[in-house]
Amino acid sequence: MQMNFHFESPNYWKKFWITFIAIIFMGVFLSFLIVCNWGTDPASFMNLNISSVLGCLLGTWQLGLNLVLLVIMFFCDKSLIGAGTILNMVLIGYTADFCHWLERISGFEAFVMASLPLRIGVFAVALILFVISAAVYMNTQMGLSPYDGLCKIITNKLYRLPFAPLRMAYDGLAVLIGVVAGTFFAEKMTGSAIGAVFMVFLLGPAISAIGKWMQKRFAIFREE
Repeated sequence: MQMNFHFESPNYWKKFWITFIAIIFMGVFLSFLIVCNWGTDPASFMNLNISSVLGCLLGTWQLGLNLVLLVIMFFCDKSLIGAGTILNMVLIGYTADFCHWLERISGFEAFVMASLPLRIGVFAVALILFVISAAVYMNTQMGLSPYDGLCKIITNKLYRLPFAPLRMAYDGLAVLIGVVAGTFFAEKMTGSAIGAVFMVFLLGPAISAIGKWMQKRFAIFREE
């Protein structure tokens, strides 16, 4: 199987820039979810708590982990790797780190945390926009993130089992790792495990629904 770099495709560069922008937005809205501290997507929840234990940036830990997972993807299923894979593994964590730094030094984080209604509003808007950005990224079909790619590889190996419960178990394990890291090895847990568990059940169906809507209305998101 070849990697998913089809430069000759007429829509390749359009999809590339759509993917790039969507991933940047994912990092931006992830930073707002971090500010609210009510939980993020399962992968980010796990990585935030592990990076807290290690005392490094989210982007640095996420890049290191993704490089390991990328090697697994390369040897197990190269077709899952594309430009979106590389953009995802490099940009989301560092974008979130940079935006969160700006939110701290500007006083925005303290401002949000001082008002419960504002915190609820920021969390709800950031969650919706994060899901939409993720749906756009995933439906450009420019390659899976290493985290998603590993799940796809496991699913393909266990083809007799339905995808949905496997994905929930996979995401649930990520949340559990985050809880263990944040509870037993860090000074405090980053984000809420309740919020992360909620997203285990929310993100998949929401991204799928948005993706189907996009494919119906925009030809560029349909498979070629």
